[in-house]
Amino acid sequence: MKLYSYWRSSAAYRVRIALGLKSLPYEYVAVDLLRDGGDQRRAEYLRLNPGGRVPTLVVEGGAIVQSMAILEWLEERFPAIPLLPAEAFQRARVRGLAQMIVSDIQPLQNLSVTEYLRNEGGWPPERVSAWLQRWVGAGLAAVEQSLQESAQASPSSGGSFCVGDMPTLADACLVPQCYAARRFGVDPAGFPRIAAIEARCLALEAFAAAVPERQPDAPPGGA
Repeated sequence: MKLYSYWRSSAAYRVRIALGLKSLPYEYVAVDLLRDGGDQRRAEYLRLNPGGRVPTLVVEGGAIVQSMAILEWLEERFPAIPLLPAEAFQRARVRGLAQMIVSDIQPLQNLSVTEYLRNEGGWPPERVSAWLQRWVGAGLAAVEQSLQESAQASPSSGGSFCVGDMPTLADACLVPQCYAARRFGVDPAGFPRIAAIEARCLALEAFAAAVPERQPDAPPGGA
């Protein structure tokens, strides 16, 4: 497998976590989203991913785009180490938490959105920062409330991680969002349940190995 990734992309980050949790080897192919207009806009990459985004996972059957599709494919193709619970309601809980992050928070912080606000909308940096803090903060607050209510209503929906006592796809989405939130001025420490889950995740090698600064295309000292 080949993973086309950018070190700081939260979408690529969540796929790296899942690959690590499932102990799957892969080749890392760096896609620089900033250099010379962005590698993601080059014709050779657009042939793999017409949307011009990361990640893309190339497997024997072809290219898979969109991180959630990749995560679901990994779960179906390599079920030995599951990242979804056995019970249907709990699987729905995992998917719901993941989509709160992937669908409700991430699109509003994407590079393409903030570039548009700056370049086409003429927004000054401080207004873009306020936008990011507003929507990232509101999104994490909703996730926190969901995690708190679930843990109170049903211990089996709580546990050490987002749902239960093993990492799931929801945790693979939450940890990269915490990383991104710090970049944008929102401290996950303000959300106790999220902060506790993130700390437990980062103590695991699969999560630690996937952090942006440990990727081959990360600049020295990060950025």
